Amino acid sequence: MWMVVKLLAVLVVLLAVGLGVLWQKVFAPGPLPVLRDEWWGPGQPRNVGEAITPFKINIPDSVIADLNARLDRWQNPTKPLENAQFTYGMNTDYLTKVVKFWRKDYNWKKREAFLNSLPQFKTNIAGLNIHFIHVKPKNVPAGTKVLPLLFMHGWPGSVRELYAAIPLLTTPRKGYDFVFEVIAPSLPGYGFSDAAVRPGLGAVQVGVVMRQLMQRLGFNQFYVQGGDWGSLIATHMATLYPNIVLGVHMNMCVSMHPLTQILYTIGSIYPLLVVDEPYQDRLYPLSKTYAHLLEEMGYFHLQASKPDTVGVALRDSPVGLAAYILEKFAVWTKKDNKFLADGGIEKKFSLTDLLDNVMIYWVTDSITTSMRLYAESLAINQWSLGMEKIPANVPVACTAAPEEIAYTPRAALLLKFPQLVHYTHPPRGGHFLAFEEPEMFADDVFEGMSKVLAGQTSS
Repeated sequence: MWMVVKLLAVLVVLLAVGLGVLWQKVFAPGPLPVLRDEWWGPGQPRNVGEAITPFKINIPDSVIADLNARLDRWQNPTKPLENAQFTYGMNTDYLTKVVKFWRKDYNWKKREAFLNSLPQFKTNIAGLNIHFIHVKPKNVPAGTKVLPLLFMHGWPGSVRELYAAIPLLTTPRKGYDFVFEVIAPSLPGYGFSDAAVRPGLGAVQVGVVMRQLMQRLGFNQFYVQGGDWGSLIATHMATLYPNIVLGVHMNMCVSMHPLTQILYTIGSIYPLLVVDEPYQDRLYPLSKTYAHLLEEMGYFHLQASKPDTVGVALRDSPVGLAAYILEKFAVWTKKDNKFLADGGIEKKFSLTDLLDNVMIYWVTDSITTSMRLYAESLAINQWSLGMEKIPANVPVACTAAPEEIAYTPRAALLLKFPQLVHYTHPPRGGHFLAFEEPEMFADDVFEGMSKVLAGQTSS
């Protein structure tokens, strides 16, 4: 009998030790990585100065002439299947309309003037010429704090998706004793910012570059807003620099903590343990959620593994580039848009505004370099940092639009963001919230940042 008891005791101890090791290896946060300021530009690290120079977009006429020639050559597209709408991707009947508009009605010179309406600059950070918009508030009432806000876009967006929101964020408003000074960079490899010339510049390292940019501008402490890649970079910055990043607002909050999937599995049995009842259908049943992600994430796998291959095709064909990008603006704005012949694209956007974004990718030859961010951020050297397990110990505000690609409930977010002070569910909107609903977006940024400043917990 005593032998059995001893054996059971040994087994219990071994099980406890095994579970402890498993917890330590899989779930427990490791040390905060210390990332050095790396050189991502051509050649060897060297002193390139700290000059900040005004920038204006000025694309040569030859680039636009070449674009028009390519648009003129596009013909005889493969016909869509009957009643397929956008379920197979871009509907080429609708794409024909886009190309005609692009060639005949879209005026780049006028749009270039519009894009130049906000003050823009460049400075060299880590060997890369980084482009950014910098807008300071005007007519600030006495006693109103000016908060420096790093405002970051994602893919397949650009700084273009932020243009309507920037004036709203930099205008003082009643009921708030603060306003924002906005710095909106083109991420490295996007638009008018240089791309890295060697592997390794993932979202974590972009966060280092963005910190360097803000400090170059004189902000040793600041706030961050982001969606898509902007939200992930903001998360990394809050994790790495809790004494520099004073608060974060995100419109795509995600927790990749390893306990998240366990939490979701438990919730599939009793959802109220994980997600509030009004929002259960955004996550459950999991089969629906995962089926949607599987349908929408084909591009993700491709860009995380072979971005340069697809980049060749997209760089060679402006029509192909437009199809690839605009299809995302259709379905990521509203999931059911895939059942519409025109993808519902013009319900939220004008073709002019959307083509501005496509043009930024085309005239800067940045589609391939933008997609490399997926490959770099999914590389083993990124995951080995263990960033997803380390809590971001700064006040965080989130808004979860109903048509966002994926939904993360509060319980999962708290695993990564223990100081979640604001979590809202707006009545409308999708993935490109600042572009789709700039007024509603700006309202939430102000409200969320007021909670960040006050340290209050959202009810």
